[in-house]
Amino acid sequence: MRFIAGAFAFLAVAFVPVVATAQQQQAAVNQTKQIPEAKQSWPQEAALKGDYPRGAIIVNVTERRLYYSLGDGKALMYRVAVGKTGFGWTGQSWVSMKTKNPAWYPTARMQAAGAPRYVAPGPNNPLGVRALYLGWSEYRIHGTNAPHSIGSASSSGCFRMINEDVTDLFERVAIGAPVYVVQ
Repeated sequence: MRFIAGAFAFLAVAFVPVVATAQQQQAAVNQTKQIPEAKQSWPQEAALKGDYPRGAIIVNVTERRLYYSLGDGKALMYRVAVGKTGFGWTGQSWVSMKTKNPAWYPTARMQAAGAPRYVAPGPNNPLGVRALYLGWSEYRIHGTNAPHSIGSASSSGCFRMINEDVTDLFERVAIGAPVYVVQ
């Protein structure tokens, strides 16, 4: 019995350094991996390419990112979903209206495809908790009830954001702010 206990103690001491070394190696690997995007904090500070005025919104469709210009080539960067094939657009607009807890009135085209005539504010509303209306168009920058769609090309031309992100942007942006949608 003493032999078995002694052999066990020897094996335990012999393998402890190997386990510690393996844990140290795994920790080193984890430090070199990038943090998954979903676990990063948003918005993030970023350099802004181009000469945009302070308070402008720039949506880069290719990057699927929205930038809020802080001036001097700096911006806050947010994740967005963009228009699906055939619904994307580029150009310039402005923030014409801001709404908390918006109701959704789908367009006639959306209704013909099966959307309801009206969706009240709440968890089933695809506009989420905030909406920034763009110019005189049907397009908006808004929250979502489908956060998994962020980073995709899945909308009918609007720009979707995580509800926490659009709430942050909503508080920063002014009515009349220019909006640039670029490739």
